[in-house]
Amino acid sequence: MSDRITARFNALKAEKRAAFVTFITAGDPDPDTSTKLLARLPKAGADIIELGMPFTDPMADGPAIQEASLRALKAGANMHKTLEMVADFRKSDTDTPIILMGYFNPIMAFGVEAFVEKASSSGVDGLIVVDLPPEEDAELRVPAAKAGISIIRLATPTTDDARLPRVLDGASGFLYYVSVAGVTGTSSAQDSDIEAAVTRIHAASDLPVAVGFGIKSPKDVAGLANWPMQPWSDRPLWRRSRPIWMKQGKHAPVLWTR
Repeated sequence: MSDRITARFNALKAEKRAAFVTFITAGDPDPDTSTKLLARLPKAGADIIELGMPFTDPMADGPAIQEASLRALKAGANMHKTLEMVADFRKSDTDTPIILMGYFNPIMAFGVEAFVEKASSSGVDGLIVVDLPPEEDAELRVPAAKAGISIIRLATPTTDDARLPRVLDGASGFLYYVSVAGVTGTSSAQDSDIEAAVTRIHAASDLPVAVGFGIKSPKDVAGLANWPMQPWSDRPLWRRSRPIWMKQGKHAPVLWTR
């Protein structure tokens, strides 16, 4: 597991509070604005940052993230620039964990070994590759583990007791619980369903659990924050920031974190 991820969750445990994990897409709406947003996130309250790797076909994401990826790509984003963005962030912040989230195709196109080497030297702490199941992730997981980069696996409402051990075997950093079926930014999950699922995961693993895909509002987060896990609430940041960019221009990004 990344030392930064371990240190951050240990600190959160000592403070007896849940993590606030933010999401932005690298290069959206343009490289300069995206770089400034990334730099501001820790001071705005982010405990962990999820940085989206732009891709032409983000099948697990809803319209908001799909549009963000397309804008970023249109503005010239690519994997090399995404990793440079992380390296630039590390010049001023050596504490906040950064998780790259996305799909395997851009990693494969970059070259797995080259990607892991560059990600490690840039200061990446973890990877969430949503279309890479445990049975097929050894090509990435093994070199990533050697480089100290966590492979963060996903569990879903359909991950039963027979499947869960396979998901947990080789997982590191934390486990991402996808609380609703479908794409990001759509329906909200029921607290009781999430609580039952997370309780079952905690019985099988000591990994922290992050909840995503159905956590859209402060009310959703408030319902989870007192549980023995780390709620994940990333999607609203983009939805709230984007209208302000459109109204005030790309050089006036505003972050709302609470």
